[in-house]
Amino acid sequence: MRSVDIAVIGAGAAGLAFAHHLCAVPGGPSVALVEPDRTDPRRPGPRTWCYWETGPGAFDDLLTASWDHADVWSADGLRTRHPLGPSRYKMLRSDHLADAVLGRLARTPGSGRVTGTVTRVRTRPGHAEVTVEHAGASSTLRAGWVLDSRPRPQPPGGRTNLVQHFEGWFVRTERPAFDPAAPLLMDFRVPQPPGTGLAFGYLLPLDDRNALVEYTVFGRAPWPRPAYHQPLAAYLCEVLRVGDYQVTAVEAGAVPMTDAPHPRADGARHLRIGTAGGAVRPATGYSFATSQRQARATARAVAAGRPPVPPRPYPRRHLLMDAVVLRALDQGRIGPDFFTRLFRANRTANVLRFLDGTSNPAQELAVGLRSPLRPMLRSCLDLARHHLGSARAQTADPATEVP
Repeated sequence: MRSVDIAVIGAGAAGLAFAHHLCAVPGGPSVALVEPDRTDPRRPGPRTWCYWETGPGAFDDLLTASWDHADVWSADGLRTRHPLGPSRYKMLRSDHLADAVLGRLARTPGSGRVTGTVTRVRTRPGHAEVTVEHAGASSTLRAGWVLDSRPRPQPPGGRTNLVQHFEGWFVRTERPAFDPAAPLLMDFRVPQPPGTGLAFGYLLPLDDRNALVEYTVFGRAPWPRPAYHQPLAAYLCEVLRVGDYQVTAVEAGAVPMTDAPHPRADGARHLRIGTAGGAVRPATGYSFATSQRQARATARAVAAGRPPVPPRPYPRRHLLMDAVVLRALDQGRIGPDFFTRLFRANRTANVLRFLDGTSNPAQELAVGLRSPLRPMLRSCLDLARHHLGSARAQTADPATEVP
C-alpha cells in the first residue's frame, strides 16, 4: 500500500492549485494527485481558466494571454472601457497548467501522480484510505489527509439554484476582426434566452484574427449542446461582424450558482475543495482565484506545522449578498442593466474585488448603494419568508433539515 502525507483527488482547477502550492513548501509533504487517465472518457477535456490578479503570479509563464483593461457592452449598444489596474486579466489553458504541475510533482520526493478513478474514501484513526480503480484492478492509497475536488453525487439543494452554462468557440477569421488589447468581459448585445435568465457574450482576443468567443447563460438548467450554436453564430456574424471564420476548437461547461451550504468535510481527514467545497462564488460562478487563495493558505498552514485545512472560501456576508442577487436573477427582477450599471457606477477595482470575494465592507456598501433598491428588497423579503417557512417546518418535524 502506497502512503503519502496528502492525497489530492481530481486535476481540475482546485486539484492542480493545491498540488502545486503544497509541493512548493520547502521540505513539505509528499503529495499524490489522483486523476483518471487522459484517455478516460470521464475526464473533462481541455478548458480555459481566466482570472484577474495583482502583480506577478505563480503561473505567469504559462499564460496564453493577459490584458490590462476590458470592455462591457450594454444591450442598447453602449460600450464602456474599464482599466483593470492594478490587476491584469489572465488567460490560462488547463493542459498547460496540468503539464507544469505534473512535472513539479515528479520532481518532489515522495510525490507523484496516481492514475485511476476513486471509488471510495474511508477515514481511519489518524489517516484515510483512498480506493483507486485502474485498468480493471483496484489499489489502496493511504494518506494522512485527503483533499477531494470531485463533484458530489447529489449536489446540495439551496433556496435558489441556477447554472452558469456556456459554449465557447476558438475561431480564426479570414481578415483582421479583433482588437488584441480589448477583451469583452460582458456583451449584452447577444440574443437573450426565452423566459427567465440572461445571456451575454464573452470574447478573449489572442491576436487580430484569433479569439475565444463564448455565449454564456445564467439560467435554471444547461441547454443541449446544439442550442448554443445559433446564438453563437449570430453573435459572431451579426454583432461582431467578423466575416468568414473557422472554428478551430470548442469548449463548454456548466457551473452551479446556488446559495446551498457546502459542507467542507466528509470525515475527520476527508476535506472538500473546489466546487464541492463551496469555492464557486454563488452570484458570479467565479472560482479559480478562490481556489488559488485557499491553496496558498493551506500551504502556509502546512509550512507552519498545522493541518492542511483550507480556509472558508468566502465570508458569510458575501454569501448573504449572493443569495439576494441569485434570487433577484431567478425571479427576473434584475437583468443586463444590473451588470452594466455595476461597472459604470463603481470603481473597476472595487467591482473586481466584489466579484472575486475579496472586497471589504466599505467597498461592498458603495456597490450596494448603486444597486437597484426595490428588486433587492423584494428578494430579501422572499428569502426571509423562505427561512421562516423552513423554520416552522423544522419545528413541526425535527427530522427535517433546513437547507
